[in-house]
Amino acid sequence: MHKQNLHPGMDRLQKIVATLRGPGGCPWDAKQTPESLKPYIIEETYEVLEAIDLGIAKAICEELGDLLLQVVLQARIFEERGLFTLEDVANGIADKLERRHPHVFKKTATPTDCDMHKQWETIKQEEKSQQGLATSTLGQPPAHLPALLKAKNILQKASRAGFEWPDPNLALAKVHEELLECEEAFLESNHQKKEDELGDLLFAVVNLGRLLDIDAENALGKTIKRFTRRFTLVEQTLTNQGRNIDSASFDELLSLWDDAKQQDTCTFSGEQNP
Repeated sequence: MHKQNLHPGMDRLQKIVATLRGPGGCPWDAKQTPESLKPYIIEETYEVLEAIDLGIAKAICEELGDLLLQVVLQARIFEERGLFTLEDVANGIADKLERRHPHVFKKTATPTDCDMHKQWETIKQEEKSQQGLATSTLGQPPAHLPALLKAKNILQKASRAGFEWPDPNLALAKVHEELLECEEAFLESNHQKKEDELGDLLFAVVNLGRLLDIDAENALGKTIKRFTRRFTLVEQTLTNQGRNIDSASFDELLSLWDDAKQQDTCTFSGEQNP
């Protein structure tokens, strides 16, 4: 009996990618490798995040499609090499989800949120051990993960192992401690020492944010957007005066910045001032 096609959209996408990479297809697509496509995976991922921030369903759908294309392209290349297929990718993640959710698929006792994280990590470590890979409580965060996100990832894992401040106020005190050490280092001529202390300060701030349920990567991203908007308002004010920003003194720029911040805050009243 003919097997019913349950996923016509996915089948169509796979056929299009195969055609693009096949004889008579697109020369650009045909010459791509897993390595050459790496920048596009990163770019498309951030475009998905931007669409989610905008909250426009149509844009999110479109950007998810662009990201999905990167997955299908990668799988197609490895299929051409006889290593694995998109079906293997889907089955692999499906198997992993079932293994790591025994309380759902094996009907074991449902753990608390805290125990659930520990269960997930325990199963993950067992998988790595079975594969002959080195295991560690902190794991190995992806090398290309943004530093703030990587710090949060590591701190979360350390927390689940019991290495955690019992009170966010103690984490705040640690931030103050690291800031004082920065001030001391900045009085010295040792550049490496300054870099180390600044790194320690950033790490402590990420941890404080985590304890307050604030994602440092997201928080910094919002601050960058606010700064960009307000700096643009400063430039626009000077342009309206027939001046270039280079002609303004720092004190004048600070004054214009205060005006821009007030104007921006009125427009985006839901945001806090940095």
